[in-house]
Formats: sequence, C-alpha cells, structure tokens
Amino acid sequence: MLTLQVLSGPETLKTEFLMTRAIECILDVAKGYDAIILDQWGVLHNGSEPYPGTITALETLRGFGTRLAVLSNSGRRASENKARIAAMGFSCDLFDEVMTSGEAFWLDVKSGRVPEKCFFFVEGVPGDAASWACGLDITVCETPEVAEAILVMGFPENAAIAAWQDVLNYAIKGNLTLYCSNPDRASPRAGRCNMLAPAILAQIHQENGGKTVFHGKPYQHVFAAVESSLGGTLLGHMVPDGTVYLYKAVFCVGSLRRVMSRTSSLNSVPPRAYLPPLTE
Repeated sequence: MLTLQVLSGPETLKTEFLMTRAIECILDVAKGYDAIILDQWGVLHNGSEPYPGTITALETLRGFGTRLAVLSNSGRRASENKARIAAMGFSCDLFDEVMTSGEAFWLDVKSGRVPEKCFFFVEGVPGDAASWACGLDITVCETPEVAEAILVMGFPENAAIAAWQDVLNYAIKGNLTLYCSNPDRASPRAGRCNMLAPAILAQIHQENGGKTVFHGKPYQHVFAAVESSLGGTLLGHMVPDGTVYLYKAVFCVGSLRRVMSRTSSLNSVPPRAYLPPLTE
C-alpha cells in the first residue's frame, strides 16, 4: 500500500527536503496512491469549523474513488472524534476510516501489546478516562501511587504544568512508564491561540530520565493502526525527523481546499504544497 498523507506545514519546509517537488494541486498526484490520510487541524478545520471549501474538496477526491482516512493526534477514541467532526459538518460518508492516537493506544492495550493494567490518567475533561477505558480490562486509578503506569491523553484547558509536578515526581520515584497518546507539542485553537499540549508533560518526564512512550504521529504505532484499518499491511513508517518510508507526505501551505484548485499561472503564485521524494 502506497499512502499519501496530507499535513499542514509552513512554506519554509521547501528548503528542508532535498528534491522536494512543489505542486499546486493535489489532484495532480492523488490518483497515484492507494489511499490519502488527512490530518485534521490546519488541513480540514481550525478546531472549531471547517475551512471554506474543504468539504467540497473531499467530495471531489471521493469522486475519484480515492480511499480517505482521517488520522488525528487525539487521546480519545475514534468514535468520539467521528462525532466531533460530524458536528462540524463533515459527513462520515466522506471517510473510509477515522483513526486517532487514542484509538491506536486502546487497541494496543486490548491486544496486550501494552502490558500494564492499572493506569493513572491525565485527562482533558473529567470523564474522558472512564469513557476511553470502556471495553478494556484495566483499572482507572485515582492516584499515581497505586498505578502501574501513567497515561497522558489530554490536558485541561488553562492548566499549568505546576499542577502536575507531584505526579511527575512520583512517576520518577516509582519508576512508572508514562504513555502519551497525544504527542503534539502545541494545541492550536481558532483565532491563532495555542493551548498547553499533553506532550509537554511527557517531554518533562523524558528529560527527567523517566521512561516515556509516545503513541501518535509521527510514531509508528498509529500508522500501523490506520493502515490495518484500511486493509493494508504496514511496510514502512514515518519517523520523527520527517523521513518517510512508503508513505509520502504533502505539506500544505494552508488548508486542503487551497491545494485542490489550480490558478491560471504557476509562476504567478507560490507553490501550495510540497511533496518530498519517496525514500528507498
């Protein structure tokens, strides 16, 4: 399976990839791939509503028979993410699969690939942990002292790192593995606002010498999960430095809609997306 992943990214990325191909319209390359995996934030929506024209762009891709999947760094289950984007106006019929990093981690716990059974959760909203744990034979612990591991799946709005310092201290003292099911280092919101992201706690734990495991883009587990859900077998993966194996990544300068349309002159506008070469 050869998969195209659509990501948002600054225009300056064109200087960071040797032999990167600048394209104006994603339709120029989309037909050469088995599936297109779409990021959400910055590609489909701004966290609150779809970018103008994005739903029409998805319908156009669907018209070519292209399999489409959403892959999101969200600590919640995929079903909750489906409901969230549906509420924004994205019909579930537009996508063959919606996968989240939280869903991929849930699958790993369910299969036994994650050995711990007692977790202390850091959640964005009270109740997120209990909802996520449904269907698993695990214990949601009230304190880290009785847990076997910590799972950071979200971060409360307007929370401060200092509020979690005791948890981080005990994680080191108790030699607990800290799993992070949302590796994003920033949490953008509409109006160009950025909130504190869950991965900051995981990064601090890692810098303190603690064992830290990230689940989500750009780490392999989540790519294996989405490809399996699409009926493929993972032949390669994207690693944190941006190198892509059998996945090719389109870095959009703007939303999906902006790279779905052509202008009359390629020389009159900057390139709208950058397509790095496939690494052998």
